[in-house]
Amino acid sequence: MLNQNSEVSQVDLTPRRQRILRAVVENYIETAEPVGSKAIAKLAHLDCSSATIRNDMAALEKMGYLEQPHTSAGRIPSAKGYRIYVNELMEEHKLSLQETERINESLHLKMQELDRVIDQAGKLVSQFTNYPAFAMAAGKERVTITRYDLLMIDQNSFICVAMTNSNVVKNKLFHLPSNITEPQLQLLNALLNTSFTNKTLSEFSSDLMETAQKAAGSSYGLISLVVSFAMDVLQDAEQSSVHTAGARHLLEHPEYQDVEKAHKLLDYLADDKSLLPYAQQGDDDGAPKVLIGPENVADELKDTSVVMATYDIGDGMRGVIGVVGPTRMDYAQITAKLSYMADNLSKLFGNQLPQAPQPKGLNPPKESGGEGGEGSE
Repeated sequence: MLNQNSEVSQVDLTPRRQRILRAVVENYIETAEPVGSKAIAKLAHLDCSSATIRNDMAALEKMGYLEQPHTSAGRIPSAKGYRIYVNELMEEHKLSLQETERINESLHLKMQELDRVIDQAGKLVSQFTNYPAFAMAAGKERVTITRYDLLMIDQNSFICVAMTNSNVVKNKLFHLPSNITEPQLQLLNALLNTSFTNKTLSEFSSDLMETAQKAAGSSYGLISLVVSFAMDVLQDAEQSSVHTAGARHLLEHPEYQDVEKAHKLLDYLADDKSLLPYAQQGDDDGAPKVLIGPENVADELKDTSVVMATYDIGDGMRGVIGVVGPTRMDYAQITAKLSYMADNLSKLFGNQLPQAPQPKGLNPPKESGGEGGEGSE
């Protein structure tokens, strides 16, 4: 049954036309070839003549749900056709036991740096969907460093390790023009953990810096070096981190055999920050969201679809995983896999999301923007 937002009445989109539209979409997803009336008669199991089916396909084309490429006798779905298919006609895809076991095995990762887990999640999404994928962590509003560890390498160098309240770990190797002793490093470590933990970037004031430098005595020069690094860590942690993977999968689809078209999209995906506007797009309940063709804001994505789902990282943070591909993608299978992976990523981070609703009625999200950050040092 059509929802209230549908642009066509039930009288126009009869049950038979719904079955025809669904058959066209699913056959085109599978073959990437225009679909004719004879194929529809077999696929949709319709008890009517080919002429009736042709008339219905012509009506669907007039309503904007189908398109006729070139002079071909067959038809393909339009962006509008894909949208009503996703919203109304698509059946839920149930993952097989083999699929769930494969995903579960890959998701049982050792918890390490947040950036590393997010990067691995993007690679897994691409691996299990065969599409270019992205994974991101939306920035936390109040980020602080909870602990510093200074490790001496030799008399002229040491490593600073900083852990944030969002479980991000960053480190940096410092080379010094003069010698440093172990007692100096221990004093610096104590000052950092006393004065520069549990403070946001805006709380790193000049007064705080002056007080710490006085307490450091002859080691005051080292304070400014490490605090500068700490401020960079906090600035990065407050922004969204994006990881992309599997761009080469684009070339496996006939839509991107055109080198110029593929190159344009590959260039777009190569810039991680280009996907930052999707950081705030997902639904908080974890339900997958679909953007089809022109529904995407970026011009480079006008002929593609983006499917995404959110997961809970905890402590006020959430992540988004998604895929980018041709509008001719298996939406039922992709939404099922993303929903399952998002739910398990939430469990991995120890924060159970409510059960995601059935992947039907997926409406385009409101446009949103975001800012980006860099990876680990």
